[in-house]
Amino acid sequence: MADPERRPAASGADADASDDPKSAVPGSATTGATAAAIEDAIDDAIDDAIFHDPVHDGATDPTVIRHRDTGEWWMFTTQRRATVDEPGVAWVHGSRIGIARSPDGLAWRYAGTVEGLEADAAASVDRDRPRETHWAPEVIDDGARYRMYLTVIDGVFADWDHPRRIVEFASDDLEHWRRVAEVPLSSDRVIDACVARCPDGRWRLWYKDEADDSTTWSAVSDDLADWRVEGRAIGGRPHEGANVFELGGWWWMLVDEWRGMGVHRSPDARTWTRQGGLDEVILGEPGRREGDGTFGRHGDVVVDGDRGVVFYFTHPHWDGSELGSSDAPAARRSAIFAAELRVDRGRLVCDRDAPVSALPEA
Repeated sequence: MADPERRPAASGADADASDDPKSAVPGSATTGATAAAIEDAIDDAIDDAIFHDPVHDGATDPTVIRHRDTGEWWMFTTQRRATVDEPGVAWVHGSRIGIARSPDGLAWRYAGTVEGLEADAAASVDRDRPRETHWAPEVIDDGARYRMYLTVIDGVFADWDHPRRIVEFASDDLEHWRRVAEVPLSSDRVIDACVARCPDGRWRLWYKDEADDSTTWSAVSDDLADWRVEGRAIGGRPHEGANVFELGGWWWMLVDEWRGMGVHRSPDARTWTRQGGLDEVILGEPGRREGDGTFGRHGDVVVDGDRGVVFYFTHPHWDGSELGSSDAPAARRSAIFAAELRVDRGRLVCDRDAPVSALPEA
């Protein structure tokens, strides 16, 4: 979840909100005049997105999961601080994890932020002075409990050159989380976890290793407790935000190449072949929906029968400059969209302009 336009370095719970998705949440860092200004900005730039974050208008890296008890859909996002006036890329740091809820995957309402993720419990209540950076939550249901694999950075920085790691959390209800442990991986520059159970019965965790030219690596586990690094899973063009799912008799991996998403296919979720040539992507051509005219970035796929629904984010007002160095607040803002995926003769296809049907309701 590092900035989508940053080129790789050499080393590589619920706060019951109003049903209005743009309403400010009591107790958040953004209240009063600031919240009103953000709401006005969202209103001025009204678009066809399914979700805008009402705090900083910086929702990115969505992951969507169904609550096993209520049937409601929960979306967790990186809550970038797109509206702050701080040096360098500090606005991409200090982020919390936002929550939105939906009965059908299309109509979302903001539900606050996840509490208790900081190593220092006191940091959880000091919303105006974040001490950690949280990116790219991956949330799964292992059948017994929910697990979150979160990118954590110790601090809030104006540049990119700082260690990051992936930390596991556990929950019984998606609302209250407890820290489990850091996952031992291949370097101290790892971000963007994705976890799935593979056809061999083992769990795999895919992640971006910035120390290996921003490629995707994998680790394997029999029990989600002990992990062993397997090595590089996807090389080639630098990328991030791997998302793995099964659809149409194949396993698929989407990766964010900052120009759309590269597609890789596998029979076993272990050996991968790129779909098309090196330049072929989905969500690369501009969409016709308002706000969906730039690249689709770092997404998550929910499989529903013979289709998938990919939830992704855009920067509706992006002008093509490197976002990490942009001084234009509008270029930093982001929006969540959804599009359907289908398998056609062994190829994964996506028409981002086609209507999206609702997910099963509770």
